[in-house]
Amino acid sequence: MAAGSPRPTSRDVAQAAGVSQAAVSLVLGDKWRGRVSEPTAERVREAARELGYRPNLAARNLRLGSTRTVLLVVPALTTEFFAGVYTGAARVAAEHGFGVVLYPSPEGIGPARDPFASAQAALDGVIASSMAADALTAIRGDQLPLVMLDSDPAGSTGAATVNLDIRDGVRQVAEHLLGLGHRRFLHLAADIPSWTFEIRARELAERLAAVPGTELRTAPAPISIDGALAAAEAALAAPGPRPTAVVCDDDKLAAGAYKAARRLGLRIPDDLSVTGLDDLALATALDPELTTVRLDADLFGERGMEALLAVLNAREPTAEDIPVHLVIRASTAPPGAP
Repeated sequence: MAAGSPRPTSRDVAQAAGVSQAAVSLVLGDKWRGRVSEPTAERVREAARELGYRPNLAARNLRLGSTRTVLLVVPALTTEFFAGVYTGAARVAAEHGFGVVLYPSPEGIGPARDPFASAQAALDGVIASSMAADALTAIRGDQLPLVMLDSDPAGSTGAATVNLDIRDGVRQVAEHLLGLGHRRFLHLAADIPSWTFEIRARELAERLAAVPGTELRTAPAPISIDGALAAAEAALAAPGPRPTAVVCDDDKLAAGAYKAARRLGLRIPDDLSVTGLDDLALATALDPELTTVRLDADLFGERGMEALLAVLNAREPTAEDIPVHLVIRASTAPPGAP
């Protein structure tokens, strides 16, 4: 389009494609399926591209009462995992003309404050991690279309839940360590009262209890390297036979366990096997590299946004959990001599 030319309108697109303005609106609003044929939809998209047409989102939002903006509420951004969740969610959102605002719920200072004068007026929906659920009431996000990540499907306040198959991840860890011959375990458990961490603790306890002769200690720890160091050092130095394997709820906890082992003169994996969960960049920075469960953060965010779009369009979201898999590295080996 030449400089100074009038901005193309939906009427121009309709005329170029030989369709009605209503058809243009349906196609460019991604609501054409079942109402406009695929060849017609492609003709409209091609006309819009050739004319350089861009919808007037502000006018459409006023008309429809929609901002096409979604809030992603996560715990404080202490790892790259939630950055990956945001990346995946934003990618799918952009494909459908939505924007995503990332809002970390402040850590350790209670419920988050409303980032808007009124979240209900400024947003079309919310995607929230269960670990940041306390923020929802404060921002009135629980009164908007809501998708919960890492949340109990049976007790969620959301219209839909999207989960990684954490239970299977813990099963893979337990089977790997049991297969190596470990029978004395320490669970370095995140001290956050969240469904995802409750699932990890329950699954680990059940898997180990099914094998005769196993012992399991639990040491709660904040998700920080220093907090994990203190908790792991105290647990490993406690009276009685020392655990030969430490199962950590998070890779940062595993890093703390590494430091505790070195303070106590224990070698990994000769004296102590350690596993994590997340497969952060940290996992390969540790020496030896960490055996951990890989979680696809980008896909998690994509599925969360797809679920919210389904809810907004009165469709049933996909209910299947996202698969995870164990990445075996050098931090696990058969237990040494007692």
